Amino acid sequence: MNRRNRYSAESGRFIEAFLVRHLQTAQIVKTDALPALNAVGKEHEHLKKVTPPGEAKTWLPLVHIMIGNMKKFINGTFYGVSSHYLQEYLMSFATALTAGFGNQSFLCACSMPAWPMGQ
Repeated sequence: MNRRNRYSAESGRFIEAFLVRHLQTAQIVKTDALPALNAVGKEHEHLKKVTPPGEAKTWLPLVHIMIGNMKKFINGTFYGVSSHYLQEYLMSFATALTAGFGNQSFLCACSMPAWPMGQ
């Protein structure tokens, strides 16, 4: 199994476990068609779409707002951001967001292992 397939399989197992804990069965889940997210279709209604950049804001609008907020938080909080510490930056953002809004599901989502940079 090559490296990309291994990470996809590991991510798929993590996603399945996350969905079981946080979503009711047969709930509608919209995604960007990342192969690891195929696990969503096992217990939920999976609406997936390869999204051109021009349509991203309409297909997954809150995702792009959160990514923008995360970028601002990371660049405003840390000096000399490095891909080596990406997981720590994500956890710091998730902790700050959870403290502000009390959303434990988001903290769990950010604890998912980050895709290895450059691979």
